[in-house]
Amino acid sequence: MTANITVEPTARLIEVFSAIQGEGLNVGTRQIFIRFALCDLRCHFCDSSHTWNAPNTCQIERSPGFRDFEIHSNPVPLTTLLEWIERQNLPSLHDSISLTGGEPLLHAPFLHEFLPQVRSLTNLPIYLETGGHRPEQLVMILPYLDSVGMDLKLPSVSGEDYWQDHAKFLQLCHSHPSLDTFVKIIISQSTNPAELKQAALLIADISPDIPVFLQPVTPLATSEKFTATSILAPNPDQVLIWQALMKKFVSYVRVIPQTHKMLNQL
Repeated sequence: MTANITVEPTARLIEVFSAIQGEGLNVGTRQIFIRFALCDLRCHFCDSSHTWNAPNTCQIERSPGFRDFEIHSNPVPLTTLLEWIERQNLPSLHDSISLTGGEPLLHAPFLHEFLPQVRSLTNLPIYLETGGHRPEQLVMILPYLDSVGMDLKLPSVSGEDYWQDHAKFLQLCHSHPSLDTFVKIIISQSTNPAELKQAALLIADISPDIPVFLQPVTPLATSEKFTATSILAPNPDQVLIWQALMKKFVSYVRVIPQTHKMLNQL
């Protein structure tokens, strides 16, 4: 007889670290960030293009917030990642765990196994930051999430077009009343106002009370993929007009830049 061999789930990571969340509904809170490798999108404004592919190694913070990284090989076994998170989780320090990337939902089978265990280990809420274009994978992990930040990709800014998938994704999130859901929309000088109206109508059709965060592109570092010559932040008049446009259809529209860049929490 052949013995059954259980293969431990693994994931390809970029890094694990502790920092202040700079975007969306959780802005200003302290989180343990798990940054997953791989992304199937190629947004023009992406400031994390190093996550698009899976590296052979990842970096793991030894002490939360100290940036004293260790280098480990990829892929990472589930039990090893749990050990790293337990080491980060000092008493009363963190408000939640952030799943970011890349696109975390490309690792949905791994997350299905990992999330209930990390919840039990840390007792911390789980926040998913996602491109909002993979509703089938979302279904696999919805019961283990506490909040979701869904990027809504405007073709004029991102170069990506996922209107139908965004609608399915947001409807799934909204169908879980205990889940805190918000939508983040990156805006630049090239934003098409007609797309903002389309986005507002999409959101309002599900619920006009879903919070929306307009996030101007924030190219503060020359090392980022975009530069001042390739993608420009919107001017103040544009932001005011676009916020007013969206507020005709949805109740909560906030304008917040990437504050983590201003705080040097990269």
